[in-house]
Amino acid sequence: MNKLTIFRLSGNPLFLVLLLLVFACDDGFDELNTNETEAIDVDPAFQLNEAIINMSYPNSQLVYDMGIIQQIITPNSGVLTGANFNQDNRNTTDDMWVNFYRGVIRNTRDVISRVEENPDRSNLLHMARILQAHAFMLLTDTYGDIPYFEGGQAFTEQILYPVYDAQEVVYPDILNELTEAGAALNASGQIETADVLYGGDIDLWKAYANSLILRGGMRLTKVDPATAQQRAQQAFQAGVITTNAGNAVIRHDNNYRNETGRILNATEANNYYLAGPFVTYLQETNDPRLRSIAVTYVGAASGPEQALGPDGNGTNDPAVHIGMPMGNNDETARQAADALGLASFYEFAQADRERVVKQTAPMYLVTAAQNHLLLAEAASRGWVSASAEELFHAGIRLHMEKMVTYDANSAVPEEEIVEYINNNPLNDATALEQINDQYWIASFLNGPEAFSNFRRSGFPNLDPNPFPGQDLTSEEFIRRHTYPSDEINVNTENVNAAINRMGPDILDTRVWWDVAQ
Repeated sequence: MNKLTIFRLSGNPLFLVLLLLVFACDDGFDELNTNETEAIDVDPAFQLNEAIINMSYPNSQLVYDMGIIQQIITPNSGVLTGANFNQDNRNTTDDMWVNFYRGVIRNTRDVISRVEENPDRSNLLHMARILQAHAFMLLTDTYGDIPYFEGGQAFTEQILYPVYDAQEVVYPDILNELTEAGAALNASGQIETADVLYGGDIDLWKAYANSLILRGGMRLTKVDPATAQQRAQQAFQAGVITTNAGNAVIRHDNNYRNETGRILNATEANNYYLAGPFVTYLQETNDPRLRSIAVTYVGAASGPEQALGPDGNGTNDPAVHIGMPMGNNDETARQAADALGLASFYEFAQADRERVVKQTAPMYLVTAAQNHLLLAEAASRGWVSASAEELFHAGIRLHMEKMVTYDANSAVPEEEIVEYINNNPLNDATALEQINDQYWIASFLNGPEAFSNFRRSGFPNLDPNPFPGQDLTSEEFIRRHTYPSDEINVNTENVNAAINRMGPDILDTRVWWDVAQ
């Protein structure tokens, strides 16, 4: 048994020996414990890349956004509870908050603080400002009032309890940031070729900034139409993304996987289905994109009976697809399948996990198709001098042509594109609905944007999810995500100030620009 002996500190020769050893060992201690091969600094361009890849949307777009807009739905509960039952699941509504503040804004804040005094990295500075503005736009669209001016500054400024800013204050500053940063980009300056979004291409970064100005400006159509018009004109004149080659896209591979694709190819492979309203709309309009998007596992009576691969029971035939009706749990979904003559609810159509939602699928943030459709609306309103119908048809074509980027087998043949466009002229009397219905389709798998545009425009004209016992008090649709529980517990005073200003922290409180009409 070991025995611990405590020596008296004075008059003890052993103590003096130990003391000399301690001081002797300290000699050269710093040099000995310094790792001379470990990096002590990181190029801020790599931090920008970390922010870029974290812009890829988290799980909340499946549980909430794409369910609210009735494109993808699940009848299952537990961790999947959300838009399917109109319920507040704060284990999921905090996804965007956590991912974007920690993964995006913390990095962009640090990049900005590190290079703002370095004229040689001016382009990197303004690229970080543009990406940060986009992240803040997504956050405020999702939650409403957010920490903006102090948000994400715990790391750089040690602001641990940031003040929440009203969305009506946040939005003008986001648009100003995009305007200033886009204008300040300089092709004659240092080109940040390590950038994974555009490879440092200044023209594409400028077009990305202008596209966000268009998007943000159009978000204000109900609350501030004069500013919406001015910003749409500004973006149109400055030049937005107009080709698929310029799309803002997060590219995934086997090492960095598409989160939606990862989920739909793993634990939830048999739990999510294309929603009935989405499938029905595409079928009734003879939209060739349904073949590109959907798969039905014919006769599947269980998850394991959804057989993948060329010898499996999956078909892309549009005539076979049936979307899952809204408002079901797993028991009533079985009943709905029986009523439709299906083997089980596993025979409802799904987003094809071997094509559009495979794990390496790209995640699109801003596209030329979306821009053309927003400009078509602006032209229809008389805000820009262009043909609304030409922009409308260009938006449709661009999205159809983009389908091949998910998988070669999702390509839409040219003759089908031409036929669809010819069969869908733009009617002045129904232009806003037609344009925004197409925006709904063109934003498939971009849940946060489709959700925002649905709230802004009121289209598509969907019936509310009829699931009983919903957590909605005054509205028929979910209008926002609720704040994270950690924020409520830790930053209580500032969260409460936002709630007192904006309205209750519930799913159907409207954000500032989402005016009831």
